[in-house]
Amino acid sequence: MSYIKINQDKCKSCYLCMDVCPKKLIKKSEKIGKTGQNVAEFIDTNNECLGCSQCALVCPDIAITEVVKE
Repeated sequence: MSYIKINQDKCKSCYLCMDVCPKKLIKKSEKIGKTGQNVAEFIDTNNECLGCSQCALVCPDIAITEVVKE
């Protein structure tokens, strides 16, 4: 099982992480961020995250701070 943590205070809603997630586990949240847009949110109810770190690598604001592989 793997998972990520998104710091929604740092997220500027570019959604690059959503584009690169192979399992499409990152979605637009209901929460509005500092830019006035919906921030990214990690949703993995079926433990599908691969822990590939692509989302963290592509994030320009380093908002994805932790990729845990268990």
